[in-house]
Amino acid sequence: MTAVPAVRFLDRTTPPHMATLILMAGVPALSQSVFLPSLAHMAQHFGTSYGVMQLAVSGYLAATAVLQILLGSVADSFGRRPVMLAALAIFVLASLGAMLAPSVGVFLACRMLQGVSVAGIVLSRAVVRDTVGTAEAASRIGYVTMGMALVPMVGPVLGGLLDEVWGWQASFVLLAAAGALVLALVALDQGETARARGEGLRGQLRHYPALLGSRRFWGYSLCAAFASGAFFALLGGAAFVSGEIFGLSPLWTGVALGAPSIGYVLGNYLAGRHSMRVGLDRMALLGCMVAVLGLGASLILTLAGLGGPWVFFGFCMALGLGNGMTLPNAMAGSISVRPDLAATASGLSGAIMTAGGAVLAVLGAAVLSRGTGPWPLQALMAGSVALAGVSLLLVRGTARP
Repeated sequence: MTAVPAVRFLDRTTPPHMATLILMAGVPALSQSVFLPSLAHMAQHFGTSYGVMQLAVSGYLAATAVLQILLGSVADSFGRRPVMLAALAIFVLASLGAMLAPSVGVFLACRMLQGVSVAGIVLSRAVVRDTVGTAEAASRIGYVTMGMALVPMVGPVLGGLLDEVWGWQASFVLLAAAGALVLALVALDQGETARARGEGLRGQLRHYPALLGSRRFWGYSLCAAFASGAFFALLGGAAFVSGEIFGLSPLWTGVALGAPSIGYVLGNYLAGRHSMRVGLDRMALLGCMVAVLGLGASLILTLAGLGGPWVFFGFCMALGLGNGMTLPNAMAGSISVRPDLAATASGLSGAIMTAGGAVLAVLGAAVLSRGTGPWPLQALMAGSVALAGVSLLLVRGTARP
């Protein structure tokens, strides 16, 4: 690992400050969650169905899956800083376009373009791996995602409030403003942490077999995909559960959607504090167990006729807690298979994770109806997290980097 200068805030001759990394990752987290309480109102505004409007979630995830591959490879080729600046500039323009969209087609196109903000997640992980070793990377990624997790905790609440006061467009004004502020911060603070290879995307693609042929890479990537997939399934179906099944308002829908983030913050803290001592694999597995037990209890209570919004969303905190323990370790493991390709591995692993999330977001909405109640979604989430734990079996017996 190449030595890097000490970090100094607002000094772009040094690596970016932890606060900058958190905010870089926070922008895509805000973009993913802030408008969710408004989906029903947005469908009414554009005169379309909830299913079409839900593409703002699943289609966005599919777009970010593709973009993560491209952005990770380009950042390994040309450096972290220029890619991050360009991504944020595009995100600001796309947010304004979504706010002013005259039709659902234009809105969804701008929404897909907003996916470029995922560079903040890809590159924050890559910058951490550029500057520290594997074990410490899990700890630092845990702290980055802990700060990032505060965004989806308050984002849906704020989005629901903005909807009730000024309409759904206000959420996209907020996104444009947040993107512009972080763009300014990155310009002032983010120093380059990787030497540009100048290979171009085609040259970077030659490195993919080293990652895709690694059982260790697949074990960690699939673990992250299934663990986060449970949360994406929740995003796909939660608006229907809260509004159509439980009859919650947009504001209270936002409050309910913030519940998993409470657990996620605690899980990230535990990962940041204890991963170096406990170990990546064991901490990731413990997180999967916590999530399965919580979601399993929620499902049993619902099937026993004891369900309701407090049971459904309350036990989602266990999902957040488990994912907060699992994801930083799975991410650190996947990007440490080839430390010299940290951004490429981060983007490819993130694409696998997000593509799986897009599928589960669609399934989360498809399995629900007023007649079934919330139990199919609870079963889907519990099964997804269980598969995350099983995926870690691919890591056993493989050599560590």
